[in-house]
Amino acid sequence: MPTHPPRMSRRRLLQAAGGGAAAVTAGAGVLAWLGPPAPLSQATGTALEREAAASGADQAFLHVIAHADDSLYFMNPALEQSVRGGARSVTVCLTGGESDGRNTAEHGRGARLLPRDRPAFARARTNGLRAAHAVMATGDPLSPWDVEAVSLLPGFQVEIQTLRAAPHHQLVFMELMEARTVSEPRARSLRGLWLGATDVLPTLRPEGTPVQRVFEYTREQVTESLTALLERVRPTVVRTLDPNAVHAPHEPPHTGDPKLRGPAYYDHQDHIASAYFAQAALADYWERGHGRPTVVENYVGYEAAVLPNNVDRETARRKGELLSVYGWADGRDCGDRAGCGDRKVGGSAFDGWSRDWTRSTRLRAPGSNSWLRPLKDGRLAAFAVLDGTAVCWAETATGNGTFSGPHVLGGALLQGQIHAVSHPGGALQLFATRTVLPARNRAHRRELLTALQTGTARNGVPVFGAWEPLGSPDADPVRSLETGYPAAAVDREGTVHVFVRDWLGGIGYRSGAHGRDWSLWRRLEPPVDAGTPARVTGVVDGLDACADSDGLIHVAAPSDRAVHHWVSKEPGEIPLLAGGTGLPGPAGPVSLAPLGGGAVRLAYRQSATARVLVAEWRPAAGGWRLAARCEPVGGYGRVAAAAVGKPARTLVLAALDGAGLLRYALGEADQDAPGRWLTGQVPHSGAAAIGQDTDGRAVLAVLGNDGRLHAARQRDAGADGAFQEWTVQARRGQPGRTGQPGRRGQPGSPERTG
Repeated sequence: MPTHPPRMSRRRLLQAAGGGAAAVTAGAGVLAWLGPPAPLSQATGTALEREAAASGADQAFLHVIAHADDSLYFMNPALEQSVRGGARSVTVCLTGGESDGRNTAEHGRGARLLPRDRPAFARARTNGLRAAHAVMATGDPLSPWDVEAVSLLPGFQVEIQTLRAAPHHQLVFMELMEARTVSEPRARSLRGLWLGATDVLPTLRPEGTPVQRVFEYTREQVTESLTALLERVRPTVVRTLDPNAVHAPHEPPHTGDPKLRGPAYYDHQDHIASAYFAQAALADYWERGHGRPTVVENYVGYEAAVLPNNVDRETARRKGELLSVYGWADGRDCGDRAGCGDRKVGGSAFDGWSRDWTRSTRLRAPGSNSWLRPLKDGRLAAFAVLDGTAVCWAETATGNGTFSGPHVLGGALLQGQIHAVSHPGGALQLFATRTVLPARNRAHRRELLTALQTGTARNGVPVFGAWEPLGSPDADPVRSLETGYPAAAVDREGTVHVFVRDWLGGIGYRSGAHGRDWSLWRRLEPPVDAGTPARVTGVVDGLDACADSDGLIHVAAPSDRAVHHWVSKEPGEIPLLAGGTGLPGPAGPVSLAPLGGGAVRLAYRQSATARVLVAEWRPAAGGWRLAARCEPVGGYGRVAAAAVGKPARTLVLAALDGAGLLRYALGEADQDAPGRWLTGQVPHSGAAAIGQDTDGRAVLAVLGNDGRLHAARQRDAGADGAFQEWTVQARRGQPGRTGQPGRRGQPGSPERTG
């Protein structure tokens, strides 16, 4: 019979853990991970090796997935880059991924001739995943792993595998039953458990697992298990699947259970539900306090198949090679009769039925082109989201490159990056998006927030008022979950306009005089795609907005095949849809950079190639022209763009490259093409930021995978100005709150390392 221990409060769990010491469970012969990690002197055997391998690392990664192949399809190349970087990397797979139990590439009648063996197929998928991870870490798919049954919660066991050649690299399998269907409503599924359609979800024991029996998890126990893993790993980066999946234009799946009703989505229901559980666990983890801040990345799943391919062929081929290892395409003998990989994937990932997943890697949050801004006195301030909360770093003196912080600015369960704009008088205004998790009398929803600067603290850090909810263009809570990420612009009169993608793929906006007294939600005129019908309705998230030198407001947004543009006719007016841009199809987000004379530059990646393109709009021409095709550097995501200098005569671009590092280029604004790409050796999360100091020198900033601000500044202004060494803001135990005691620590003195 399945074991279903009574639910325990979090306090009781910690008491049961005996204060958090690691211990060997009597009679079971397994290591019990209970509560915070033990001191190294108290850990035993393999626990000591694992803790030692992870101690002192600047970075640690936790990947939360639903099925064994999810991280290989949707999180690579970032996954492999973190594995090869030598940091601690832990992947937790929530379900057994048992599907129909038939390990074959055949579809239709041939597949049905094989007997169902779900425990064996679940084990084969596990074997495939560990072989792919072994290749990423060591180059050898048969590099051995140590396998144990581990307790994350009292009375439960999960399977954990540790790569012997790299013990900081681990796989955790919770082995919950999967939905066994992409979208058909099933009470016995992660989604059903999240929505309350079932009280418990059982596990499925894969063949050969050291886990001793079947367990049944409540919704709270799944969350608590993930929270316990977060406490153990203490990651600086958490990668999950997509909690804000986009609905498909299909009829909702039929169900007689009202709890299971909802839209049809492009993505797999297990993917979406796994991301919800990860969000709930992160909220619990952050509320409790921990040793170092966390950056969260959410990766798009099956929706990638209906969007343009967005990585270059070299990256896609490498993803395909690793998936072929997972798919057992080489026929290697791993010594397990259950199978050594997932033949449903086989060797077809690069050019077979799943090729569009392999040829794309998309973050749900498109990143911001505006998170490094000048304060009134010319000092720079950088804004980011750590632990789901807005934080700020501020220069301690004009142009000195030394930042204090991070200082907590409030907010809870914020996602993505902060978008900041400057008012005519110099005050800043911040915009962010957050998720509100479901609770009694509280719907699961998503909303936009804003905070307006009210002054400056004695320590020079900007002070902001309370975060003000702006709601969503879609009042329905389920539809609001698809609300996009904000872009904003300020006109000459100080009216702020903020724009987001809505549920139907249009652009909703609100306007507020001086950042207050907000209008109701309205919508821009929707774009019209000419030619073949679009695969995705309306625009794709990743828009940008700016005010040009003539005071006109511009909005640009990608769709699955075109770049769309709105511009106001006169200063102070709302942007109107302009004619077709005629530009090559975009691979993702677009970024605007206003120049002199009313001109605007646009930077983005071209679909299928990931090559960075630069386009220009001038009032006299009344349209767009493609100005430059930059040298290929790989990568994906937003390309930051800004014009700097006094006057602004230097165009700066910054983008993630194929190695996961920063690339940047500078050029004269009156020239079409920027200069050659230069490399900043900083692995980072989200989009880079570009600013300028009071001398007109360009400043680059990124949020590193260590959760710290990294910045570099030109020695001299101009397109030929070389950059100085990168500086990194030293991490403290917890960020301090501006002008008052920190939530979990005090503001410290600014520190700088070269």
